[in-house]
Amino acid sequence: RLIRSESSWVRRTKYVYLTVRDGLYTANAGIDESNGNGRLVLLPKDCFQSANAIRRKLLRHYKIKNLGVIITDSRTLPLRAGVLGIALGYAGIKGLRDYRGQKDIFGRKFKFAKTDVADSLATAATLEMGEGSERQPLALISQASVKFVNRTNTKELLINPKDDMFIPLLPGRFD
Repeated sequence: RLIRSESSWVRRTKYVYLTVRDGLYTANAGIDESNGNGRLVLLPKDCFQSANAIRRKLLRHYKIKNLGVIITDSRTLPLRAGVLGIALGYAGIKGLRDYRGQKDIFGRKFKFAKTDVADSLATAATLEMGEGSERQPLALISQASVKFVNRTNTKELLINPKDDMFIPLLPGRFD
C-alpha cells in the first residue's frame, strides 16, 4: 500500500515492485528497509526542494559562491549487475549538458547527444559512499566540469515515457 501511495506507476516483478516516482524508474518507490534498522526509510517528498535547502544553508555557512548539492539513491540498469547512483534532486548545477547543434571531433553536428551531468555525479558519489556498512552519507566532488546556476530546472532530465527506449519492455499500458 505504501509503495502504491509513493508511486505514479507500479508493476510487480520477480524481486521488487518496479515503480515510477517523480518521473524515475525505481524499485519499491525508493522505500528502503535494508538501512532502517527495522523501520522503513522513505525518500524526501520533494528532493529538489531538499537539495536547495541544504545548498542555501551551506552557501551561507561557508560563505562560498559556487556549490551544487545532489540528493542521490542507488538503482540498477536493465541487463547490468550492480547498482549505480541516480540524482533524485539537485540544486546549484545545470543537470544536463546539451551538445545538439555543436560539432563533434569530425565536424559533424550532433543531433541527439546530451550528457546527464547530475546522474553522472551521483554515480561517482555512490561509488565513494558505498552500499554496505561504510556509513559514508555524503561525498564531496571538486573540480567537476559543471555549470553552476542559481535556479535549477527540475524538469530538464525528464522525458516523456512514450519516448523512453525501455518502454517496449514494460507489459501493458504505461499510466
